[in-house]
Amino acid sequence: MRPEEEAILFKEQSKALFYTQGKDETLDELQSSREGLSTAEAQKRLDEYGHNELEESQKRSLLAKFLDQFKDLMIIILLVAAALSVVTEGSEGLTDALIILAVVILNAAFGVYQEGQAEAAIEALKDMSSQIARVRRNGHIVEIDSRELVPGDIVMLEAGDVVPADMRLLEAASLKIEEAALTGESVPVEKDLSVEVAADAGIGDRVNMAYQNSNVTYGRGSGVVVNTGMYTEVGKIADMLANADETDTPLKQNLNQLSKVLTYLVVAIAIVTFIVGVFVRGESPIEGLMTSVALAVAAIPEGLPAIVTIVLSMGTTTLAKRNSIVRKLPAVETLGSTEIIASDKTGTLTMNQMTVEKVYTNGELQSAASDIASDNNTLRIMNFANDTKIDPNGKLIGDPTETALVQFGLDHSFDIREALVEEPRVAELPFDSERKLMSTIHKEADGKYFVAVKGAPDQLLKRVTRIEENGQVRDITAEEKEGILAVNKDLARKALRVLMMAYKYVSEVPALESDIIESDLIFSGLVGMIDPERPEAAKAVAVAKEAGIRPIMITGDHQDTAEAIAKRLGIIEDDGQDHVFTGAELNELSDEEFQKVFKQYSVYARVSPEHKVRIVKAWQNEGKVVAMTGDGVNDAPSLKTADIGIGMGITGTEVSKGASDMVLADDNFATIIVAVEEGRKVFSNIQKSIQYLLSANMAEVFTIFFATLFGWDVLQPVHLLWINLVTDTLPAIALGVEPAEPGVMSHKPRGRKSNFFDGGVMGAIIYQGIFQTVLVLGVYGWALMFPEHATNRMVHEDALTMAFATLGLIQLVHAFNVKSVYQSIFTVGAFKNRTFNWAIPIAFLLLMITIVVPGFNDLFHVSHLSATQWLAVIIGSSLMVVLTEIVKAIQRVLGQDEKAI
Repeated sequence: MRPEEEAILFKEQSKALFYTQGKDETLDELQSSREGLSTAEAQKRLDEYGHNELEESQKRSLLAKFLDQFKDLMIIILLVAAALSVVTEGSEGLTDALIILAVVILNAAFGVYQEGQAEAAIEALKDMSSQIARVRRNGHIVEIDSRELVPGDIVMLEAGDVVPADMRLLEAASLKIEEAALTGESVPVEKDLSVEVAADAGIGDRVNMAYQNSNVTYGRGSGVVVNTGMYTEVGKIADMLANADETDTPLKQNLNQLSKVLTYLVVAIAIVTFIVGVFVRGESPIEGLMTSVALAVAAIPEGLPAIVTIVLSMGTTTLAKRNSIVRKLPAVETLGSTEIIASDKTGTLTMNQMTVEKVYTNGELQSAASDIASDNNTLRIMNFANDTKIDPNGKLIGDPTETALVQFGLDHSFDIREALVEEPRVAELPFDSERKLMSTIHKEADGKYFVAVKGAPDQLLKRVTRIEENGQVRDITAEEKEGILAVNKDLARKALRVLMMAYKYVSEVPALESDIIESDLIFSGLVGMIDPERPEAAKAVAVAKEAGIRPIMITGDHQDTAEAIAKRLGIIEDDGQDHVFTGAELNELSDEEFQKVFKQYSVYARVSPEHKVRIVKAWQNEGKVVAMTGDGVNDAPSLKTADIGIGMGITGTEVSKGASDMVLADDNFATIIVAVEEGRKVFSNIQKSIQYLLSANMAEVFTIFFATLFGWDVLQPVHLLWINLVTDTLPAIALGVEPAEPGVMSHKPRGRKSNFFDGGVMGAIIYQGIFQTVLVLGVYGWALMFPEHATNRMVHEDALTMAFATLGLIQLVHAFNVKSVYQSIFTVGAFKNRTFNWAIPIAFLLLMITIVVPGFNDLFHVSHLSATQWLAVIIGSSLMVVLTEIVKAIQRVLGQDEKAI
């Protein structure tokens, strides 16, 4: 067979269902044996199949990232306008162009700084690979670099190892492997080679397989490598991650929509102005083009991209203080529009730490918080029949189930270290998957021996002949056994993992055989454990629901466990209905069939990475904005697919963090809700900035347009430029950090279809722009009608100065109006925002400098005004608040404020 044909065969083998095959069948298909491969054969396969490593994605250069920032339509419009300004206006246009370019470049640089971190997901996956593997080559066990593993290699595993490749297990002696990063299941999987695995079994149910990057926590074993590199389960995730589509955030979609609206507006204004200037007023085509370009530049809020970036950046700073690290700026706003939070269970909604929750002893079922005597045999057994180690720092090391039992002992004043000094372990029968029991023998002070046995209730109860109750031991009845099984069933129904404790006393150490040691036992009690929900998670789920957000649990854990936790958190109701959808059920449905039923379910269990992506996309197909949380390798593709991926900072893998838009520093689900509130505030504030900027720019455009029709020389380009730089930018930025309006978390999410003009913003922009236009032209007309107030009879110069001063002041006053679309300025708190309180006076001073400071007024072609003229300017500017308050009052009477929610 030619090398290329063998490579194709290997690719086909990577799709084989090895977990459904027998051990010998697998070895035959891989052309291997229990003695392993020869060195020559291994090298041949390495040359043909490549190293056991993940492919690196091509990195984009810093220049490419920088140029990407200029793909926004509004940025392109500004650049075109800047170029036309230079062409048509010469040196005056050059000043405008340079300022526009400065704003655009600053915005791009900031975007690269904030978002330009290289995508680290694939590299993080690669770094997770184990370095050394123990393999059987030429019949001998040798250590090699895990990169050199090939299909057919026989690999040895023991506790503490990281599995170096996907393997079909050949031996498993009490072997347990923690696969949470792949499956989301918090409890290590007990490997069992005697079980027949179905073809549709999920990763967590393939108990005869070991997967790359999972951790061996107990026992030992060996297996034959079936897949390496990109063909492993981790490799498939890496491939999905590399090829996942980037989802446009609602913010990006809104800004693109705004850019289109502005484009149409700019083109329309430019055409009309050109026609009026050339064909009505008799201007030359060049003069008409210059006027059109000036109006186009005035119509575009050139500071908007920078202001949006600054507002988002401020949002990231606020979130960082509240344990949310934002990796991509738009994620701040996207949170505010989130309608679905699809959350992983383990480590996100739960503690990712097995914990004793219930203890059944002396015939009573008690909570873990209840008092239990330190000499209680149930407490003693769970600690004695246990291989947990305690390091010098007090850290518990071992199987999560066993460490939970020891921690429970420590919490109830039973220190296993002290107990073993008084009652040392002298013999043991280790746990194995066949009998599902573990026994230890301890020497008592009186010379007797205490046999402590823990294990699966259904197996251990068969070996029980007596029962202890309140210190008294007697024969156990059939009814009592039925009662114990009923308690066990009830605890299991609540998704608790149940272990039984039994014991007996012997006069001497017996033969270490199960039939001798683990027989004629005394029942002591049951222990129910679970990976509990985070204390604050239930409240966070309730707040999310109140805010109109639907929490969804997506986990690789068992269906019963997922359902129990979801009910405890309030994600689903305990109404007897089927709320859980499994990965196996999902496999049976096409995307079209799944799209019809998926909304019925809020919990998905035993799912694979592909399932998670399908679930996220199903909600996105419904037009929903989806946030996905996760901490494992298996979460990375769905984190990248979601509108906003939220990784866990503490328990999360580097892969999941690298694929996320935001990382929770405290792994707290409740922090997501805090971030949602901040996101809603950010969107609202961006809306305010846009409302302010567009209404101001509309006033500038309309003022010049109508003045042109009337034959008035109202404002020059330098006036517009200064107003846009000073009275537009500073207040707009200050509006971006306004405190959240009351009830922000009681409204439904905006969703994907909303835009910046919703909620009455578009109407406000129009009527407020018209008001400003009328007031500026009114003040200019007043100056022409009453020339006796002009200084030195410079009527036109004074009228132009008054128009300039009025337009600047009216915009500063108008910034107060924009604090709320419908609410009065006197109820929303005009001076609550410290940044705003500084921005307005600074902008006022910069505006006044151009008029009152000698030298500056000549530069800006304005004159000094008399007291009467200043009074007219102040009255004209102040009327903006009066008129707006009247409109808002009418809108509230008509109930438009309630309709906008």
